[in-house]
Order: sequence, then structure tokens, then C-alpha cells
Amino acid sequence: MLPFKLTEAQRRVLGEIKGDMMKPVPMNRLIQGDVGCGKTIVALMAALVAIENDTQVAVLAPTEVLAEQHFLQFHRHFEALGLEAALLVGSTPKKEKTEILNAVQKGEIHMLVGTHALLEEGVEFQRLGLAIIDEQHRFGVQQRANLRRKGDNPDVLVMTATPIPRTLNLSLSGLR
Repeated sequence: MLPFKLTEAQRRVLGEIKGDMMKPVPMNRLIQGDVGCGKTIVALMAALVAIENDTQVAVLAPTEVLAEQHFLQFHRHFEALGLEAALLVGSTPKKEKTEILNAVQKGEIHMLVGTHALLEEGVEFQRLGLAIIDEQHRFGVQQRANLRRKGDNPDVLVMTATPIPRTLNLSLSGLR
């Protein structure tokens, strides 16, 4: 599927993520690394694990540009596997937005990538199993909690190049 091999660190982190996703308690994990180090491909692999287990994935990004970048990367891989991904941002036309929301609610879309638009009322997943949040410092605690509430205790994977002190503290204490 990939035109390159995962690094040893990516394989190790992916193994840890899979282990967390098999536990009876929801995963709450941080992937921290420099821009371009491969966090997104690890998130893609985690998304495939969630989808393989018959759940949907939400990917929350702080800007339309970043959401579109994620969507294009995920969609390219998903299309090859016969999986459906959609992009929902503030500028999505109303008719298209309605179609996307209906498909997500019916479970026809495996991954919904978007901006704060994912947090709006009316965005309902049939079975959200994994929430991926990129650059979490751009979202408030309540916004991240709103995304979690769109599923029944979904696993949460946070990606960032610049973790905030609160996140580092949660990671060091073992809460993330």
C-alpha cells in the first residue's frame, strides 16, 4: 500500500497504538514529532485499524488548508482500498454538506476530515471509533470533548509538532 517502508519508530508507535485500541478503555494518545517526520501516516494506519473494526474515523484540523492536505493524503490511500472519505469545512456548500452529513450518519463514509465544522450540531456519526486531532493546541478542551461525545467513548489520537505544557504534563503523568 505504501511506496516506502515505515521507520522503526513509526512501527513501534503503531504497535503501541494498536495495543491501546484493543484495550477495553478508550485510547488517549499523543504523537509528537517534527513537521514531516511521519505522524500523519501513523494516523492513517491507526484509522485503518479502526475502520477494520467497523467504526468510523474523524480527523479534526485547525485550518481548511491543513484539513484539505489531510483529506487528499487519506483519500488517495482510501480510494485504493475501496474506502470512503469526505471533507467537511466551513466553506463546504450547503447541498454537499447535507449529502456528506447524511452519508456519515448512515455509516457510508469511513472517515470524515474537517475543521471546526466537525464540531457543529448535526454532525452525527453512526459509529465513531477514532478521533484524530491535529495541532490540538488550536482547540479548546471543550471542543475536543465535543468531538469525543460524537461517539461512544472513541479512541483519541492527538498529533502535534508543538505540544502545549498541559499536554506534556498529561503525557508525563500517564493520563495521555
